[in-house]
Amino acid sequence: MNNSAPRLLLAAGAIMALGLTACTSGSAESAAAGATAGGDSGCSDVVATAQKAIDAASKTDSPWDGPASGPKAAAGKTLVYVAQSMTNPGVAGVAKGLQEAAATIGWNVKVIDGLGTPAGIQSAFSQALTTKPDGIVIGGFDPKTTAAQVSEANSAKIPLVAWQALSTPGPSTDPLLFTNITTKVEDVAKISADFVIAKSNGKAGVVIFTDSSIPFAEGKSQMIRKELETCSGIKVLEYDNVPLSDVSARMPQEVSSLLSKHNEAWTYSVAINDVYYENATAALRAGGVKAGGAPFNVGAGDGDSSALQRIKTGEYQTATVPSPLKSEGWQLVDELNRAFNNQPASGYVPQVHVSTKENTTATDAWDPEGYQDAYRKIWGK
Repeated sequence: MNNSAPRLLLAAGAIMALGLTACTSGSAESAAAGATAGGDSGCSDVVATAQKAIDAASKTDSPWDGPASGPKAAAGKTLVYVAQSMTNPGVAGVAKGLQEAAATIGWNVKVIDGLGTPAGIQSAFSQALTTKPDGIVIGGFDPKTTAAQVSEANSAKIPLVAWQALSTPGPSTDPLLFTNITTKVEDVAKISADFVIAKSNGKAGVVIFTDSSIPFAEGKSQMIRKELETCSGIKVLEYDNVPLSDVSARMPQEVSSLLSKHNEAWTYSVAINDVYYENATAALRAGGVKAGGAPFNVGAGDGDSSALQRIKTGEYQTATVPSPLKSEGWQLVDELNRAFNNQPASGYVPQVHVSTKENTTATDAWDPEGYQDAYRKIWGK
């Protein structure tokens, strides 16, 4: 289908009306994104509050607010990182940070890829146990899917730390984890929805992409929907369940179908992971969608380098709420070092950040300033 002409006409008319609105941030991106809505939002207070939250979360010069003290490095430890799938950019990004931190502290680390399937993840975890490591990292999957392996690790007194395995950060008793490292899912969900509310001036047609088979993902997307619905001018057009394991195969057809069904009414998307947009680009282009135009695509995680590159170049993604992947890899090592030294978890929870074209970095990564120096000082390295 060819719907580029009506999309361009809509954008042109909205840009002419932009001077009548005053709720966007004033950046070129904000003007373009807000232009698709036009008119009064009907929820000016919600828009104003959302914009304040976005302004705060977009800062890049905030000082390190993580741990400043802890035990010196334990010697000669061996870790295994059981990865949900190394094709998942977030999981792979954390692995890089973990390997870097392990080299800094003087430990060995092995990565075993679960290949994105329950059977593969269970097999990877079982392999990890056979190596009798000092510690195991659960990389991005629900520990309940590997309950037998978790129980075996617990019985063997092998400390388990996790990355985005549960919906809440910190220690867990069921399953028994020393700690789970993640931003607060409610904060990520709220700020991603707030971006849509603020940049659309409270008037948008939104598609939410989720994976309802993963409780963490489903919970996040339901929170996104709830926050969007605080503004009467926001309409959720579709709540689209596309499992992460099927994204590459299904997204092209999903996008084509959504364009056909909703056309210009579809002005924004929010996805629980940036990988949805990696697999939507070709279909959006084929459907007559101009790069940098609506629908404006927002990721509620993970903020990997490919997502930040799309945002920087304006290639069918406008923003993401990135996880600080490398620094979270360093935190995994720090938390295990606390476990090895019989000290409690640090309790640190990374703050939410919003990455846009205006604040992306040359390295195409988001991490807070000063974390490496802080951890080296703690470990005596």
